[in-house]
Amino acid sequence: MAKSFRPWDVDQVWLLPASIHDFVPPEHPAHLVRDLVRSELDLVAIVSAYEEERGQPPYHPAMIVALLLYAYSRGVYSSRQIARGCEERLDFQAVTALNRPDFRTISDFRKRHLPALADLFKQVLLLCRRAGLVSFGHVALDGTKIKANASKHKAMSYARMIEAEDELAAEISNWLQRAAEADTAEDVEHGDQRGDDVPDWLRNKQERLQRIRAAKAELEAEAKAAAEAKSAIPQRYRGGRKPKHPPGMVQPETQRNFTDPDSRIMIGRDGFIQAYNAQAAVDRRRQIILAHRLSNNPDDHAALVPLVDAARANTGRKPVEVSGDAGFCSEANLTELHQRNIRAYLAIGRAAHPAGGGAKPKGGPLVQAMRAKLRRAGHSSRYRLRKQIVEPVFGQIKQARGFRQFLLRGIDKAAAEWALVCTAHNLNKLVT
Repeated sequence: MAKSFRPWDVDQVWLLPASIHDFVPPEHPAHLVRDLVRSELDLVAIVSAYEEERGQPPYHPAMIVALLLYAYSRGVYSSRQIARGCEERLDFQAVTALNRPDFRTISDFRKRHLPALADLFKQVLLLCRRAGLVSFGHVALDGTKIKANASKHKAMSYARMIEAEDELAAEISNWLQRAAEADTAEDVEHGDQRGDDVPDWLRNKQERLQRIRAAKAELEAEAKAAAEAKSAIPQRYRGGRKPKHPPGMVQPETQRNFTDPDSRIMIGRDGFIQAYNAQAAVDRRRQIILAHRLSNNPDDHAALVPLVDAARANTGRKPVEVSGDAGFCSEANLTELHQRNIRAYLAIGRAAHPAGGGAKPKGGPLVQAMRAKLRRAGHSSRYRLRKQIVEPVFGQIKQARGFRQFLLRGIDKAAAEWALVCTAHNLNKLVT
């Protein structure tokens, strides 16, 4: 007797319309994210932007918000890939109810409502707190380098800017001079056209010269502003040789990228990259992100106080303990945490003379006290919690969900995009 199989008739027409609730299992995150956006999030800031009554009705803003949050939680960030998911993936169709916005609609919506989308982080964080996913007991801080939407080969140092400016200016001047001298002789050859018409290659050089001069002026203005800010603080003369680069002067190796001027060259696992420094404060209980920050400074010292204060502003409570690697440790940061009555566990870094040798220990009294505190606790130190709290979060974002490069350019837009990534991370924790 022949084996019987289940029917497989691709030409069968459905007699009754399918329900989107049957596209994926009832407990699937697609249903949870969609219903959470519909019932829990306040989208007044986005919906109120649609006031024009003329024209074809747009897609419902809540549907696009749910689509973006769900796509980010699944590791899909490109507007083209999101639009393709609306056509090919049942879980995306369960979110959109079979609506298929094209990639341009998704991209324009994200650009138009980027600040409002970034503000959803606080609402999702409060939902996580109501669900009991936040304890405020121990909060770990860390930063990770994420590539900017720019190539490091499009960066130029200040010293090279000076050379390129002179070379381009001389080349443009020489060509214009030769064109002017040959203008009369070439009238017959060119006919109705002028003999000094600017070719495309020269126009590109002129535009490049303008960009170089603009970047050079920005670097000089930044150096001058930094020198003025430093001079406003009383400085004690410590002796020694004179600085190689006087205050207010741009260092020759200082670079500026022409594609994304706000991004900076930073050292990462793959060597030097054009990147931003994405930072986060993560709660111990369920690895919920309490605060986020984006900087174009590879150093983390300036991030500790803003992250701690942002965590308190977002939740209304301050953490009991804070841990961080050596990049966050400084006398000033330890002083700020002491004033806020927060226990600190910040790594000191490796000593320059581990065996002693009569060398004077580095750091102020609080740094020395922290060194003794960590050494005294040994392997049972609370600092060891940091690795199991914040580092897995960056692993989930960068490795599991594949967010390794920003799509938007400029530090403000990239910061909003980082906020959206952190929101999707917390949303993932909430629905699971």
